[in-house]
Parts: sequence; structure tokens; C-alpha cells
Amino acid sequence: MKSYTEKQLAEILPLWTYKNNTLQRDFEFIDFKAAFAFMLQVAFHAEILDHHPKWTNVYNKVSITLSTHTENQITEKDIELANRIDRI
Repeated sequence: MKSYTEKQLAEILPLWTYKNNTLQRDFEFIDFKAAFAFMLQVAFHAEILDHHPKWTNVYNKVSITLSTHTENQITEKDIELANRIDRI
């Protein structure tokens, strides 16, 4: 499995933060309904990829953390899901 440096991850996913072998990103929406609609779209892609995020939601805010726990590092699955999330 390919290993990524922090610099490579910053170039590939500039909107994400790399911390403790995870990718993290926070989102803010107009209201809860918009945040939940976003989460539904992410869930659809997570199911397709069989790779599920750690996330929290409080009203209009969603925080997502991605990592491949079995590898203890960022993998192509994390990068693919992050890219799909960015496109949503």
C-alpha cells in the first residue's frame, strides 16, 4: 500500500488537514437540513467505496475524519472518499 507524506497530502487535498494519521475537515451549512442532506450524500459514496468516515454533526456543522485503521495511515481509499466529499 502506498504511503503519503504530509506535503503530498497537502497538494492532493488542500482543503483537508493531516493530523495523527488522519485527514480532517469541517463543514458549515445554512441549517441542519442542509447538513443532513450533505451527510446523506457522503453516506452514499462511503457505501459505494465500502469505506466509512468518523464524523460528528451538531446542528449545521459536520466534522469528518478519514483514516484506514487497519493500515494506521492514509490510504487511497481515504483520498478517494475525500475527493468525492469535496465534489459534493
